[in-house]
Amino acid sequence: MPAGGAATLTDTRGAGAHCGAAPARLRPAAPAPSPERGTRHSPGFPWLQAPDGSTGAVPPPAAAHAPAAEAAGELRARMPEAVRLRKRRSVLYSSAGGAAAQRGAGAAAPASLLALALALRTLNCFLVQTSFVPDEYWQSLEVAHRMVFNYGYLTWEWTSSLRGYSYPLIFASMYKALQLLAKDNVQLLIWVPRLAQAVLAAFADVKLYSLVQHLENSETAKFVFFCQLCSWFTWYSCTRTLTNTMETILSIFALSYYPIKGSKMGNSCKYLALVALAIVIRPTAVILWIPLVFSHFLQEQRKTDLILYNCIPVGLVTVGTSLIIDRVFFGEWVLVQLNFLKFNVLQNLGTFYGSHPWHWYFTQGLPVVLGPHLPFFIHGCALAPRRFHVLLLAVIWTVLVYSTLSHKEFRFIYPVLPFCMIFCGYSLKYLKAWKKTAASFLLLSNLVPALYTGLVHQRGTLDVMSHIQQLCNHSQQSQAFVFILMPCHSTPFYSHVHCPLKMRFLQCPPDLSGNASYIDEADVFYSNPLGWLNKEFYNDTLLPSHLILFNVLEKVW
Repeated sequence: MPAGGAATLTDTRGAGAHCGAAPARLRPAAPAPSPERGTRHSPGFPWLQAPDGSTGAVPPPAAAHAPAAEAAGELRARMPEAVRLRKRRSVLYSSAGGAAAQRGAGAAAPASLLALALALRTLNCFLVQTSFVPDEYWQSLEVAHRMVFNYGYLTWEWTSSLRGYSYPLIFASMYKALQLLAKDNVQLLIWVPRLAQAVLAAFADVKLYSLVQHLENSETAKFVFFCQLCSWFTWYSCTRTLTNTMETILSIFALSYYPIKGSKMGNSCKYLALVALAIVIRPTAVILWIPLVFSHFLQEQRKTDLILYNCIPVGLVTVGTSLIIDRVFFGEWVLVQLNFLKFNVLQNLGTFYGSHPWHWYFTQGLPVVLGPHLPFFIHGCALAPRRFHVLLLAVIWTVLVYSTLSHKEFRFIYPVLPFCMIFCGYSLKYLKAWKKTAASFLLLSNLVPALYTGLVHQRGTLDVMSHIQQLCNHSQQSQAFVFILMPCHSTPFYSHVHCPLKMRFLQCPPDLSGNASYIDEADVFYSNPLGWLNKEFYNDTLLPSHLILFNVLEKVW
């Protein structure tokens, strides 16, 4: 090679030079840039350029007179700098990997919470062995049993078309599956629907956590999740087959898609569909969602699109499906949701089952349902961000509307309880030094009423069903006659017996004819038990083989 000849690209490729399509010339390397400059080129490598000027700055012609060996030596001398740069980049990639791992851990958190929620709600299901209200059985399981096995009792609400078959159809599907599998024993008929409710409740708990985590942060979400799990009334109600329970679960799912300010999870079609389904199952669900839907409408810029492409299609599909289901089982077209609202809200005929003063929900109903959470709820209302004020408005609105109705029950305001838990979670988060103390207080103070109401309070009406079940295996089953001398619908019926025993209970339908002197059969019996029995069973052949009654009534006889 002549002295001063140009070094070809093959002379330097092994030293890590930038590859090009044509021979390159070398120039004396400039001082390596400091590590702080952060260039994409290796700071220890010489700058190269192809003759076509496609790569970097043109080196001065003097570089062509440098010996090739000297240039290669300079390249090898600068190799340690390149190694140091790769170390810096490795640290950068490691940090990115660490961040990705943290994000992966965050994504896995809901899965672990779901497992926890499923375990707790399953335990919850088996630790609730008491009766709450008759509708838990008579408006769901009893109807489903009749739909599948062709025997069961339909109360006056069904003969008056006040109830729809959409909700019992869920349990009827479970019963039909058990029947097809030849597993329709009475214990599975009792527990499978309740376990299904427990699973739905667990998913709703996690949905509530995910919503708050998305809007706020994981810490706040964990406190809300904790409050939801340790609520005694949620424990007492969430695994029951009440329409109120399903209404509450669907409201939580709908809330997770509701377009709260700052939420990227909002989906008008999804939340409206879930709200519509809740209204089909329990029409009074419309009360809770009136302020929320109205607030969404005011904030929506494309109001016409919201109505035309979301509200109307969702409404037509859900109402149409409900109409078809009821048409199949009633045998005629009937809009049960309208009948239900007319009876319970417009005509206020629910007073037949008791009435309370207007302030009952504020002085007794809501304080009892919240229980030990009450002070935390009040504290959290003052701390929660402004975007959650619409939820507080929905709670106040719902309680106010229900307060105008004479007939009041704790379960009617159960759907607002998860909304309240969001504010309770905020309260716990901001207690700082008192967090552990407050959390311990909530857990222990809710544990006592949860266990008492779930294992002790009003369990006799369920325990007695096991004795009736034994009659199904008796050789004298065809001669058995069970008479339940208790307030109407105190016990479950065929859904908890699952055999066609002859059974009877005291009737108590309301008077829909306007007769002011009307007294139902149960009230007549309790006014004069012996007189009513002598009149009803004037012949010994009419006497029942088994009587079921409360022990206090036994003393009267």
